[in-house]
Amino acid sequence: MYLDPRRLAVLLNIHRAGGVLAAADVAGVTPSAISQQVARLEDETGITVLDRQPAGAVLTTAGRILVEAAERIESELTDARRALAALQEDVTGTVVIAAFQSVIQALLVPLVEDLKERLPGLDLLVHEIGAEEGARGLREGAIDVLMLEADSPIGRTSPRGTHDVAVLDEPWVVAVPANAPAPANLDELAQVTWLGVDPAAAAHSATARLHATFAKAPPVAHVYSDSDVAISMVSGGMGVALLPSLALLGALRREGIQAVSMPGLGTRSVIARHRRSRAEPRREVLTVLNEIVEAAGELDLSAV
Repeated sequence: MYLDPRRLAVLLNIHRAGGVLAAADVAGVTPSAISQQVARLEDETGITVLDRQPAGAVLTTAGRILVEAAERIESELTDARRALAALQEDVTGTVVIAAFQSVIQALLVPLVEDLKERLPGLDLLVHEIGAEEGARGLREGAIDVLMLEADSPIGRTSPRGTHDVAVLDEPWVVAVPANAPAPANLDELAQVTWLGVDPAAAAHSATARLHATFAKAPPVAHVYSDSDVAISMVSGGMGVALLPSLALLGALRREGIQAVSMPGLGTRSVIARHRRSRAEPRREVLTVLNEIVEAAGELDLSAV
């Protein structure tokens, strides 16, 4: 049974706030976003965690057990962050991070600049490479942290001697030409022309899953593998595309594109994988992992 700590945190927020609507209000997200996380938790565990009643949702017995676990995890993380903070003043060393485009652009580039100021003894080296090459580099010791999609073939299973840290759950959004009507629901999305996605690209599986929910396969034209190319194609009126929020954080400044969110598009989970042994992770790697998680939590995805 797989338990994602981030979804446990969502359940904890529902318990503390007193319901799904209140938890969504506190978190500054839509109730559907909260409900999607609960649904994924129930799918992953095969257990009902909320008893949905007319007056509101309440925790089941299993839900209360998971909330207690979430409180322990929260306490452990707080203690770990305090311990890391005490070490950061003199942390030194080089940490090599392998990642994909949208994570580099939206998360790692600002983080590298920030850490130059706060932790001058820490040197971050960022490599944009494919997941397979990154996994090989992690195994051989050339890479310290490998950023992956949890839903990717390599991301689904942690090899022996490695450990995955949950970094971010980001909503998928549909990029639509600015001069086109914004689709209001999934049925309308099935009627528009979509861009094709290279099978090796990040959005391929998510797009295929979405298209499988349509009663009839939508028309598809052109093919892209890079999210920046997809954004250019969409702004040129060539079709619509399903893209992760990170890929569109800066795209709204470009003319000709709009981002559409709606229930049913799902989320992309990003993880950070590192080696785990008696000697690993090193102190500088732990510091960087903590900084990555903190920076991801501060991203304003509402700007998409």
